[in-house]
Amino acid sequence: MNKMDSLTANTAAINRLLARYGVKFGIYKNNTFHEQLFPYDCLPRIIEKDDFARIERGLIQRVTALNLFLKDIYTKREIVRDGIIPEHFVFSSTGFLKQCDQFVPNGSVFAHIAGIDLVQAKDGEWYILEDNLRIPSGASYPLIARKLERRASPRSFIDNAVDSNANYAQLLRHCMDSVASEGISVIMTPGRYNSAFFEHSYLAEMTGCPLVMHSDLFVQDNRLYLKGAGGSPVKVGAIYRRIADEYLDPLSFRPDSLIGVPGIMSAYRSGNVAIVNAPGNGVADDKGTYAFVPKMIKYYLNEEPILKNAPTYVPYYEEDLDYCLKNLSKLVIKDVSEAGGYGVLFGKDLDEDGLKTWRERLKKEARRFILQEVIDFIDLPVMQDGEQVYRKADLRAFVISASDGVKVWHSGLTRFSRVEGSFVVNSSQGGGFKDTWVLSR
Repeated sequence: MNKMDSLTANTAAINRLLARYGVKFGIYKNNTFHEQLFPYDCLPRIIEKDDFARIERGLIQRVTALNLFLKDIYTKREIVRDGIIPEHFVFSSTGFLKQCDQFVPNGSVFAHIAGIDLVQAKDGEWYILEDNLRIPSGASYPLIARKLERRASPRSFIDNAVDSNANYAQLLRHCMDSVASEGISVIMTPGRYNSAFFEHSYLAEMTGCPLVMHSDLFVQDNRLYLKGAGGSPVKVGAIYRRIADEYLDPLSFRPDSLIGVPGIMSAYRSGNVAIVNAPGNGVADDKGTYAFVPKMIKYYLNEEPILKNAPTYVPYYEEDLDYCLKNLSKLVIKDVSEAGGYGVLFGKDLDEDGLKTWRERLKKEARRFILQEVIDFIDLPVMQDGEQVYRKADLRAFVISASDGVKVWHSGLTRFSRVEGSFVVNSSQGGGFKDTWVLSR
């Protein structure tokens, strides 16, 4: 068997195992739930030790600033008072929740698990594309893939001096326990038909935390409890919730939510339970807020940003709007409240009528969109139909903030497009994934 045949066979074998173990990604669209394999590719992304060290410093800096921003914006609002970010820009964000105002969570941590999406340009420079601070997913896929890879070729990781990624569960568990009130830590899932249910169950298994649903929990006397299995209720001190803010508590948010826990926000604001990630984080991962993160770093830390944003324009500002209207055909349009690859449109794909329509829309809905220069990020080798081809790929890095500090997981989710020339790599848009090797020497 030649090398290409061996790589193809290895990819196919691991994909079969992933399917057998239920490592799938679900999409609920048009009232239909469709579950599909998240395709794995056996050719890893390799990041040199020194390169990752710089990425690591930049991610710690960025997430530290974002946590400070969240604390500030929900309390003193000094960054608004000092004119660094416009007041309207913050408080018109759908991610700002008045139910969280004037409250600081246990340990002063808001973004416990941050999924930061980066791309590497062809000149070697890394750029941040998005900050995901609500319920970022994806860590479980490289975790289980690495386990299967080690079975297939254990010498590969020793011979190539690859950092272990097995400590993600320990980082997550330490994070939860560090901010917990009295009681156990649990992982809450909305159920089997959530797109990332595999991840919820896998992380629960790996951390040793009970996997629970809303029906397993209740609030009494401003404390959260897990129903006992035939015994006394168990006090919950921290909950890693995998449901969106608006469904978390029908007494505080959407009254029609059937997957939330009535009263959990009251218990949270009383300091009796930690919610991971904190409700209200959406104001910081709003794509409009993203444009101001370099200024946040300078404002809160008095440092220059280590990692760059993609060149971004905010039509809210007249100067930026003017540039966007003149250069729309070469920019990327992003809806600030969308995620998962939705709400992204390339100006080059619009005809003259489309460009005219979008110019008018940008004038009317300036707060709703940002526009960015297209970064021609690198293609990585991928095995497809028995051949090695090259496809666009990004990296979702995971940054864990505990009460005693911020750490970056020495791994990550490398996602790649399965369509030649496409810049959209999201799993919800049909992308695949590969392991990320961070070298230790």
